[in-house]
Amino acid sequence: MTLRSGDERSREEQSLKYGYIGLGNMGAPMARRLTNWPGGLIVFDVRTDAMTPLAEAGAALADSVADVAAADIVSITVLNGEQVRGVVAELVPRAKQGTVIAIHSTISPDTAVQLAQELAPQGIHIVDAPVSGGASAAEKGELAVMVGAERSVYERIKPAFKQWASVVVHAGEPGAGTRMKLARNMLTFTGFTAACEAMALAEKAGLDLQALGRVVRHSDAQSGGPGAIMVREDMRPLDHANFLYDMFVHTRGLGEKDLRLALALGEELDVELPLARIALQNLADGLGVPHVESSEEE
Repeated sequence: MTLRSGDERSREEQSLKYGYIGLGNMGAPMARRLTNWPGGLIVFDVRTDAMTPLAEAGAALADSVADVAAADIVSITVLNGEQVRGVVAELVPRAKQGTVIAIHSTISPDTAVQLAQELAPQGIHIVDAPVSGGASAAEKGELAVMVGAERSVYERIKPAFKQWASVVVHAGEPGAGTRMKLARNMLTFTGFTAACEAMALAEKAGLDLQALGRVVRHSDAQSGGPGAIMVREDMRPLDHANFLYDMFVHTRGLGEKDLRLALALGEELDVELPLARIALQNLADGLGVPHVESSEEE
């Protein structure tokens, strides 16, 4: 077997033709950052007006989904699982062996797993690669993408994904990218619900909600928000020798104190705070520093 140098692999990866299907709020800015891709870009959307700006920037326009099968890597950003399956069904008859079809839509992780199994005998690789960061990050090329793919396929497509994402993570096999995205979004929307609970308490306490919002955005930017504690390799309780142990015991103490004070204020003002109660109950175990009868941890 002849080993290729890193430069040879890089040239081969950049010679791959890229196809993009679905040019909405996310797909359009992602595709726009590929218009100078060395291997070329071909795009398709059911709305002709969505393709025009890409054509003006140098992309080739496809007449149909099937025409995009001329590409080596095809990104799909459509609304739901049904549309994903429909697009894939149109691509497959004309796709060549080795084609990578990347699904960026957030849908059931089972879809990528099933499609990957169905198409593997034809040499077509299905990758689930949902993104995080929103339209603003897409415009700046600063999305995070969570890739579910065989390792060799991931390495092949990573240089292209780097054109529109600043964080490219190999989540695991097909399906793992979507599972990671669901965990990430669960945190987002649970956090939104907690923010609404906090605003309800603040409003009842006679506070300016706009001012509270400014404080939260500023302090989260400084402290990292919930992501600051997401540094463990597993969810087992921390050993006392772990470098995080003392820090998380300190965090637990501050958190439980402040949660109790917030709950007391809620009772005083007659504001229901169910998420705060759950947080007080689960914080210690979640941090990996559960309370024990022994005082060794203190």
